[in-house]
Amino acid sequence: MPTSQTVLVTGATGYIGGRLVPELLAAGHRVRCLVRTPAKLADAEWHDRVEVVEGDLGDGASVGEAMEGVDSAYFLVHSMGGAKDFAAQDREFASTFRDAAAKAGVSRLVYLGGLGDDDDPDLSDHLKSRHEVGRVLADGPVPVTELRAAVIIGSGSASFEMLRSLVEVLPAMVTPRWVRNRCQPIAIRDVLFYLVTVISTPEAEGRVLEVGGADVLSYADMMRTYAEVAGLKRRIIRPVPVLTPTLSSRWVGLVTPLPAALARPLVESLISEVYVTDRPIGEVIPHDPVGFERALELALRRISDLEVTTRWSDAALPGRTPADPLPTDPDWSGGRLLLDEQEVTTEAPPEAVFATVEGIGGDRGWYVTPFLWSARGVIDKLVGGVGMRRGRRHPDRMGVGDAVDFWRVEAVEPPSLVRLRAEMRLPGEAWLEWRIDRDDGRTRVRQRALFHPRGLLGRAYWYVLVPFHVLIFKRMCHKIVDASGPAPDHVPETTSVS
Repeated sequence: MPTSQTVLVTGATGYIGGRLVPELLAAGHRVRCLVRTPAKLADAEWHDRVEVVEGDLGDGASVGEAMEGVDSAYFLVHSMGGAKDFAAQDREFASTFRDAAAKAGVSRLVYLGGLGDDDDPDLSDHLKSRHEVGRVLADGPVPVTELRAAVIIGSGSASFEMLRSLVEVLPAMVTPRWVRNRCQPIAIRDVLFYLVTVISTPEAEGRVLEVGGADVLSYADMMRTYAEVAGLKRRIIRPVPVLTPTLSSRWVGLVTPLPAALARPLVESLISEVYVTDRPIGEVIPHDPVGFERALELALRRISDLEVTTRWSDAALPGRTPADPLPTDPDWSGGRLLLDEQEVTTEAPPEAVFATVEGIGGDRGWYVTPFLWSARGVIDKLVGGVGMRRGRRHPDRMGVGDAVDFWRVEAVEPPSLVRLRAEMRLPGEAWLEWRIDRDDGRTRVRQRALFHPRGLLGRAYWYVLVPFHVLIFKRMCHKIVDASGPAPDHVPETTSVS
C-alpha cells in the first residue's frame, strides 16, 4: 500500500470517525467523508481539509460515488440503540459497502468490531451482530482488517460516560453479577493508533486482530478505580443475582445520560467476559497501549480542558434522516404546525443575544422553571427517551448535530438563527427556534416553539401543555434577552399560541 492514501471514512460525524479523520490527515492521507448530513461537519476544525460526499449506506449509488479513487475505506457505523432489527440493517449496510468497494477497486477495508468469543452461549445479540458484520465485509474480494475492541475509554465515549455517571452519582450500588466479569478496556488514543496504522501495514491485511489496553479487570474494579482517579470516596458495590440485563439497562438509563436503548447493548456486552485471547496484534503492529488508570486520567483532563471533540451523543437518533420535514417547509408538507411564538426587542447587539442562545442548556440550564425541565427529563427517561443528562459538548459553542440535553442542534447561523429539534419521546415532531435580527436600530428576538402533532394524541398533548407553554416560553424569551444586555421591550401583539 502507498504511504499516502486516499481514504474513505464512514461515520465521520460519530464518536470514533470524528476523531479518526484528523489522525488520518496528520498521517498525510487524503480523506473523503461519506455523511448523510454534511452540515454536521461544518463545526469540525478539519472540515475544509476533507472532501465530503453526501449519501447514505442504504443507497448503493452514493456509496459507489464515494468509493471512486479510494485506496482504503473505513466502515465505522452501526445501529447500537437503533432499529429493532438492527442486525438486518447492519448486514444490508455492510453488503452495500463491500460490493461498492469491490466495484471501485478499493485495496483495503477496515472495520472496528467488538471482542467476544463466538462460541460463548451468553454472547449478546449486539456482539453477535458486530461479528456478523465483519464476516459480511470479508465475504468479498477486497481484503478486510477487522479490529475487535471491548470498552473504549475516552472523553465523551458511551462506555466512559456510563462508567463516570454510575460512579459519580451513586456512592453505594446494588449491582448485577456481571460487574465481576473480566473486561479489557482500551484508551481511545490506542484505538485510533491501530486504526490509522493498519492501512499501511501489509501484515494486517485480511485478518481479525483483537486489541485491548494494558489491564484486564472486572467492571467493579473499573468503578473503584474511577472513584480513586476522580478523587471520590470509595464506592460500595454489592452484586446480587436478581438483576437481569433488561432491569440493569433501565437502571443505567435512569442514572446515566444514556437512553435505555443504548444502555442495553452496552450492558449485555458485559455479560460475557471480553478480553484479548489472541495476541497477533503485537507481532503485526508493535505498540504499548496505556493502562486503564492512565486512560481515565486522559479522559478527565480532556473534559476539564473543554477539549471533548466528539461524544457518543453526536450520532443522530434512529429514524432521523435528512428527508424529515423541517418547520421551514412550505405548508409543512400538508400537515398542521402548532406554534407558540414570542417576540422581544432589546438594545443589546445581535451578537450578544446569539451568544446567550448558543450557550443555553447543559449546566447553564433553560433560564426558567428548572424543576419543570428536570421533571420532563425524568419522565422522558422513564418512557425510554434520552432525558436531560446528556448535557452539551461545549458550554458556549454549538454545532449542527450537537446534542443539547434532550434536543439536537439542527441549524446554527451566527448571529441570526439557532434551531433545536426535540429528541424526547413525543407524539409528533417538535422544534425550538430563535431568530435574531436588527430592526430600526434595535435587536428583535423571535422565539418559536413548533410542534407537528401525530394524530389525535399529538393534538391533545399540545393543548394540555398550553398553560405550561405560557408559563415557560414567554418568560424564557425575556430571560434570554435579560441575560444578553440592556433591559428588553416586550412586543405583546406578536405573542401567540396556536
